[in-house]
Amino acid sequence: MTAQRYGDGGTSDRGTAHRKHPVSGGPVVQLPTAFGEFIAQAWIDEATGVEHLAVSSPNPPRNGTLPLVRLHSECLTGDVFGSYRCDCGEQLAYALELIRDEGGTLLYLRGQEGRGIGLANKIKAYALQEAGFDTVEANEQLGLPVDARCYKAAAQILAEMGLHEIRLLSNNPDKQNRLAQAGVKVVEMVPTEVPSREENLRYLQTKKERMDHRLTLADPAAAGTGSFDHEQD
Repeated sequence: MTAQRYGDGGTSDRGTAHRKHPVSGGPVVQLPTAFGEFIAQAWIDEATGVEHLAVSSPNPPRNGTLPLVRLHSECLTGDVFGSYRCDCGEQLAYALELIRDEGGTLLYLRGQEGRGIGLANKIKAYALQEAGFDTVEANEQLGLPVDARCYKAAAQILAEMGLHEIRLLSNNPDKQNRLAQAGVKVVEMVPTEVPSREENLRYLQTKKERMDHRLTLADPAAAGTGSFDHEQD
């Protein structure tokens, strides 16, 4: 089985304008899931040793549209345990459903827990959030970056897969900007907003107001002292 490809695989003029980040891909395998049939390929960031996973629709995009791409930062608490402190697990499910129906790829980016600060530091940030700080302030109190993620490996993986022009599944315009800097053209931002909960409304409000995420939030006035914060998109 060969990898799902959507373009020339990294030989375009766009790719030559940027220094290649060293990545290597493994075999492509079938991945039947609760969301449908996918194909999967593991990738290794040769500069850091971190392993990532591309989960792709086996079918080309519908109606000649560009493929959907989701860069999903690892979130153990949300993706595995279904934490209500964030919307990460629900965004993951939503993205897989759209990619299944419309074609494209989800890159599951490991090593990006808590916007890149790691699991232990994320739990420390939770404690500060429960003391009243928002997600930005909590990282600052710990002396950590608000967002420490790097997308160079992700951009190179997309290039190796021939994904030079994409529709990006995200509410975060910073991802669009960072991919553009790495040579991947985002022609459309496709929202991944999922319904908010009482437990994550304050966190979502913080992302909208302090991190410029494109969120509507059905009832932003309801954010109050009882809500928890979390981390990423």
